Parts: sequence; C-alpha cells; structure tokens
Amino acid sequence: MNKIIIGLDLGTKTGWAVLDMDGNRLASGHWNFQPKRFEGGGMRYIRFRAAIESLLKEWPCSSLAFEAIHRHRGVAAAHVYGGLLATLQATLEGRDPKIPYTGIGVGTIKKFATGKGNAKKNAMIATAVERWGTGGWKTKSDDEADALWVAATFINQIS
Repeated sequence: MNKIIIGLDLGTKTGWAVLDMDGNRLASGHWNFQPKRFEGGGMRYIRFRAAIESLLKEWPCSSLAFEAIHRHRGVAAAHVYGGLLATLQATLEGRDPKIPYTGIGVGTIKKFATGKGNAKKNAMIATAVERWGTGGWKTKSDDEADALWVAATFINQIS
C-alpha cells in the first residue's frame, strides 16, 4: 500500500485531501451531501460511502484521519456527523485489507495549522493556500482546507 494519507472534514459539505508522507498535496476537494429533492434520509450516507470508495480506489492509502468533533451547535449537525462517521467506520472496517483510521480533535488541527487552537475559518483557508498554493492551487472552501490540515496534522503526529 502507498504511503498516502487521506484527511476528511466530515459534514454535509465534506472536505477531503490526499497528502504524501512529506505533506505534499496530491489532490483535494469537497463533496456536498445535502439531501436532494425526493431523496430519502439515508441517501446522504449511500452517496458518502460511494464517494469514499471512489476516493480509496483512486488513492490507495496507508492511513486515514478525520476531524473528531465532540460538540455540535445543533442536533441536526450532530446527527449528520454521527451518521457520516458510522458510515466511514463501517466502510473502512469492511475493507480487506483494513485501512487504519483515527480522529484528531478540532483544537489540535487548528493549533497545528495556525498556532491558535480556536482559529477562524478564514485563517484555516489562508494558511492552507499559503502552504499548498504553489502552482496556482487555492480554495474558498473551509472544508477542503480543514481536510488538508487534518492529513497534515496526522503526518506531524506520526513523524
């Protein structure tokens, strides 16, 4: 398996990032799992699983890290996060070989990215563009920026 790390920022708008072990950005983006008209409540998780499977097929990884959120502002957000996390865990546990995964706390990610554990979204985006913006890459998505920093924080922790 390749020495590639995938980082995820789980939510209705899920950010994803693929880094090599040197922290170089190989690919990143975000998916929108907002329910579509006439979709049942479980379709968000079916689409998420398909997106994860597609990502893993394109980028076989050695580990996966996600932003571990322990408190949400609203009940709906907590339910969506829990459903996405359960879907992710079931997907990864069901693979052969299994892919090791871990959650990293929000404050830890923000502190690594900006030096402040309570950094705002615009700071996370700015530091992501500063670090990975060579070659013209930039993002306006805080979800994509967070996913990049999730993967980078994981690499920093195991180095």
